[in-house]
Amino acid sequence: MAFRVAGLFLKKELVAPATQQLRLFRTSQTARTQFLGNSPNTALDKSILQRYRNLETPANRVQATYLWIDGTGENIRLKDRVLDKVPSSVEDLPDWQYDGSSTYQAQGENSDTTLKPRAIYRDPFKPGKNDVIVLCDTYSADGNPTPSNKRASFQDAVDKIGDQEPWFGIEQEYTLLDVDGRPFGWPENGFPAPQGPYYCGVGADRVYARDLVEAHAVACLYAGIDFAGTNAEVMPAQWEYQVGPSNGMKASDDLWVSRYILQRIAEEYGVVVTFDPKPMEGQWNGAGAHTNFSTKAMRADGGMKAIEAAIEKLSHQHQRHIKAYDPKEGKDNERRLVGRLETSSIDKFSWGVANRAVSVRVPRGVATAGKGYFEDRRPSSNCDPYAVCGALVRTCLLNE
Repeated sequence: MAFRVAGLFLKKELVAPATQQLRLFRTSQTARTQFLGNSPNTALDKSILQRYRNLETPANRVQATYLWIDGTGENIRLKDRVLDKVPSSVEDLPDWQYDGSSTYQAQGENSDTTLKPRAIYRDPFKPGKNDVIVLCDTYSADGNPTPSNKRASFQDAVDKIGDQEPWFGIEQEYTLLDVDGRPFGWPENGFPAPQGPYYCGVGADRVYARDLVEAHAVACLYAGIDFAGTNAEVMPAQWEYQVGPSNGMKASDDLWVSRYILQRIAEEYGVVVTFDPKPMEGQWNGAGAHTNFSTKAMRADGGMKAIEAAIEKLSHQHQRHIKAYDPKEGKDNERRLVGRLETSSIDKFSWGVANRAVSVRVPRGVATAGKGYFEDRRPSSNCDPYAVCGALVRTCLLNE
């Protein structure tokens, strides 16, 4: 019966006068235009590009998008090049230079800065089946890592830890905005209802831009990222996704590339992604990058002792970690870690089981099993994961 009724509605819609159908279309287009009226990307006809993506390109030519972190320590830059052969690994990719004086990484009189490829991913945006995203780190003219290259230091730490097998899983929170800086879907001259119904919510009055979020998930899986899941967050227009758990460097590499993919997809929708840890003042949750950490010893039977030992080490290095956990060495997290709204105080280390108002949380299931991992809740949403994971390794494993 339900299918018959649906069929009747469909038949009625199909035979409706063309002017009525056009009016319905125009109404939805008008609403969208008004809502994102100041977003230039919404004015572009996205179908035009598809004409050129359908063109056949030489099988031996590969488009490679080189990504790197600029001098802010939180923003991504990119440029594309065409390769003459399909790379089988990152070792097949050439170094490249760029103007570091335009990315806050060099002075104009000596601005050539070097990109060294470190990880390779399938490209969900380019049309070629062999097109790739190339994640790079950056080096100054003297050959030393640029100040914003935290990957090099993390790699140095990873190389020293032997067979301890650190795993990282990172929970990336972010907020969607219109181009005027207003959270996506919020009333133009007011605020939505208080927090409560939005976390993991369902419904057009509670969740905004789910199609963008789901497109991001599919694109990350295609790229080869260890993508673990998504959910709507506590504040409306705020979302979270997770990468990992992955061994060593991969979770950090994956997080940077997944951020790039998210921002590229948002471009197409005309929406802005912000990783600011406190985009809205007042009684609205901030955004973090909770980092889950374990070692082989923590995951083994009786691993709770290793977890507690690591937490004890962290308790003596609180300020060092606060400086490592946002790109402004704690200034961004001052707005977020205020001891309420599911955060701890930035000034004091704390930990507990199943407690989301502490610096480090041990999940209930871990405490029950007596082994597993812990969650460091202090990293900000705009953190550099290389700095975060590197600090955890140096404190918990290298005893620095």
